[in-house]
Parts: sequence; C-alpha cells; structure tokens
Amino acid sequence: MCGLVQKYNVAGPRYTSYPTVPYWNADAFSGKQWKLTVQKSFAESNASEGISLYIHLPFCESMCTFCGCHKRITKRHEVEVPYINAILKEWKLYCDLFGARPKIKELHLGGGTPTFFKPENLTLLVNGLFRRATRASDYEFSFEGHPNNTTKAHLKVLYDLGFRRVSFGVQDYNETVQKAIHRIQSYEKVKQVTDTAREIGYTSIGHDIIFGLPFQTLKHVEQTILRTKELMPDRLAFYSYAHVPWLKGNGQRGYKDTDLPSAPEKRAQYENGKKLLAEVGYTEIGMDHFALKTDSLYQSMQNEKLHRNFMGYTASKTQLMIGLGASSISDSWYAFAQNVKSLEEYYHLLENDFIPIYRGHILTEEDQIIRRHILNLMCGLNTSWSDTSSYFDALPQVVERLGEMEVDGLVQINSDSVLVTKKGRPFVRNICMAFDVRLHRKAPETQLFSMTI
Repeated sequence: MCGLVQKYNVAGPRYTSYPTVPYWNADAFSGKQWKLTVQKSFAESNASEGISLYIHLPFCESMCTFCGCHKRITKRHEVEVPYINAILKEWKLYCDLFGARPKIKELHLGGGTPTFFKPENLTLLVNGLFRRATRASDYEFSFEGHPNNTTKAHLKVLYDLGFRRVSFGVQDYNETVQKAIHRIQSYEKVKQVTDTAREIGYTSIGHDIIFGLPFQTLKHVEQTILRTKELMPDRLAFYSYAHVPWLKGNGQRGYKDTDLPSAPEKRAQYENGKKLLAEVGYTEIGMDHFALKTDSLYQSMQNEKLHRNFMGYTASKTQLMIGLGASSISDSWYAFAQNVKSLEEYYHLLENDFIPIYRGHILTEEDQIIRRHILNLMCGLNTSWSDTSSYFDALPQVVERLGEMEVDGLVQINSDSVLVTKKGRPFVRNICMAFDVRLHRKAPETQLFSMTI
C-alpha cells in the first residue's frame, strides 16, 4: 500500500462538482443564462421533489488555520441582522424568479460559524425563508455547530424550527494539534453539546475529525477516535486536511510543510482510524464519511439514493440547489453559479436588486454525462456506460487511463462498466480524475488542489 500511496499522491479535486470550479468556462457564462436554467430546473423538479437551500453564514470570532472556507473574522455581533436581511433579499429575488412557491426539501446552515448568530436571529432567518416557501413532507434541516459557542438555546430554537441534524467540528483532541490549528476545545465541551442535542431530540449528530494536521501523529488520531467512540455520534466525517497555503495563505502559512505528516503517515492515520470505527459499528459511506446503520446517510447508501454536491454527501438528491450568502455556490443541474465573496460587494449588488453572482458555468452535454459518472463513483463506487446516454467520445481514453489502476488492483473494468475495489477505495479521487476530461485536456499551470492522499 505504501508504494501505491507514493504513486497516486497527486494534487486532485474532491469532486463536489463536475466540472470543478477552476475549470468552469466563466467567459461563456451570463447571469441571464443562469436565471433561465434556474427557472427550467425549478419547473421540472419543485412539485415532485422540492429544492435544496444552502445558507452561508461567514462570521467567526477567531481564525481556525486549517479552514478553507470563506469567512469574516469579527467579534462584532451587530453584523448579524444586516447579513440576515441581505440573505432574505437574495431569497426574494430567487422566489420572484421561480414564479411559484418553492418547496424546501433540504436546508443547511454552513459557515463560517452558524452558531456565531444569536438564537433569536437564526429564528429571524429561518422564519423569513419560510414566509416565501413551504416544507417538503420528507424535509431534512441541518446545521454546523461550534462546540465552544453552541448553547442549549441554539439547539432548542433550531430543533423547534425543524432541524434534526447537527454536526460539530472536533478535528482533534490533542492540545498541541489544537494550538497549531488555533481551535482549542475540550472533550468535555464536545460531550456537553452532543449530550444536550440528544436530550433535545436530534436524530442525527455528526462529528468532523481531520487527519494529516500539523504535528498530528498516529497516536493522536487513535486517541481522538477512542474519545469519539465514547460519544457515538450517528455519523462522522473523517477526512484529510487540505493543505493549500498558496490559496488560503493567511492561516495555513502559520506552520511549515515539514510540520505535516508524510503521505504514508497520513494514510496510516486514515486506515487505522477506519479500522477503529468499523470495530464499533460505523460503515464507510462514499469517501471519508462513516455512519451507524440507524443513520439516514447509511440508509440512503443502502437504497442507492446517496448524493454528493457542494454541501458534501447528502441522504437525498434535489435537482435544484440554491446557495444564499456571500461566496455560496448554486447548482441548477444545468449550470453552476457562485456568489461574490466580498461582503461589501454582496450587499451592494443586493441593494441594487441583482442576484449577487460573479462567475459560473453552463454544463455541456458531455459535462452532464461525465458528472453522472463521477457522482456514481463517489456515491456508489461504480459506474456504467451500458446505454447510449452514458457514452461520451472521450470514454476510450478514460478506460485507457483506468488500465494501470486495474493492474494495481484499484478498479475492475468490465466491457461497459467500472467497479472500485476495496483496495481502491482510498484512491477514489484518483479514479474520478481518470474521467475528468477537462483536467486532462488542460493541466493547471499552478497547483489548484490539495493532495489526494
């Protein structure tokens, strides 16, 4: 395995979309085209399945140096209401575009730190959204909570608003690692918010754990997972730290490359952690996710309904996902669009009644076919081109690229399909890269992605 890690440890996307953001054709994109694809997707899917909403809440009181999200560091909580008002204005612009009342199936509050906001202001936000929308019968609402500032009031208020899933960022319990990533939080604090969420009635509690962090050792990861086993969250995100200081230099340049575990050390952290999780009943879901058999993520995998988008893995799919807030990304299935990242520009565009997007991509027919293949691999670890609608002209070159992976035992290639083997699961990003014709047609001039291992 060590030789394979060295061979396949290259820079590559995490494939929350295809094409990936650096390969969007922004020159061929326009706001008018984006609106047309939104209207088309809404008309096709709202009545039957509803839509998804992602709300980006960017404020944090301190900088976590491992974080790759767009955020604004501040201790000034008077920013809350103006930002919520801006989100609700953006939502109104989309609702006017829909032409009918939207039905929300998925709602996720991400960040930043959603629990930076006071409970009463989160109520203001969610109630404001539903003044123009209804809930789908099988809705799922979730949010990300910081263990240090998620209060019982936060949990109770959001539960009363329909939220049943919460994820807490744990990362690592070791004090040396926590100081390096500027994320100091005790096991006792994580236990408190986990227990409180359970007492209130949350049915899916998640913890995020990261391996490959600065100064992190195999023993640190083992100890973090052993503490996690004491709390038994319903699901876990157990994923590799993405070291991209050339993109996120303000925080990630606080430590050197030599402070990070080597690729073989990172893989050992993952494999050993996965083994410990399996021993107590967690099943690996897709890539870097684990769940108990009682959790909806596991059940959706069993029912072949697992989906992946800019929110990560989700238990169900909607054709239309609208991202609200600065830097949010939306997906109409036919196109992607990203909002401006600057808060000042975000406010300015909304004040002038513009949906605040600044770049995007209209998917070609080839893009849509390849997107389905990559989704199949990321969610089900196999894909097929047995029917003509799944074939694309570059497929023979894709199969040729997969040939060496088959020799290495990572995939099984059949006449009209490919299957990721158990040995190949750690390399699923590399396998998806074989299908990424845009990446192969134009290799990036500079490193755009984190390492795959």
